[in-house]
Amino acid sequence: QEQLVESGGGLVQPGGSLRLSCVASGRFFGISTMAWYRQISGKQRELVASISSGAMTRSGEITTYADSVKGRFTISRDNSKNTVYLQMNNLKHEDAAVYYCNARQPLEVAPGRLWGQGTQVTVSS
Repeated sequence: QEQLVESGGGLVQPGGSLRLSCVASGRFFGISTMAWYRQISGKQRELVASISSGAMTRSGEITTYADSVKGRFTISRDNSKNTVYLQMNNLKHEDAAVYYCNARQPLEVAPGRLWGQGTQVTVSS
């Protein structure tokens, strides 16, 4: 069964850090572009960061970031553990949201069809 399970959310003060994890079940992980999205209640889900599989090109893994998180967030993946991470540093009030993991398999249009259940990040003093 294909599944994504996020963890690592919680309450943090402004300026603090959190590390989100997303563990994938299934054979798709190694060939999928993995991404983190976030959604604030009443607003559209937005792309935070993505990382390609690195398996299909000589360039290796390619990462992209929303402008609002560049320099503060880092996405990475460990294919041996079927896990993608989002290290979030210097968190701001506006980073508070539900964060979702997404897998986009080859030939799929972003976002892929497979989503995790989401993990809440709250930034408050």
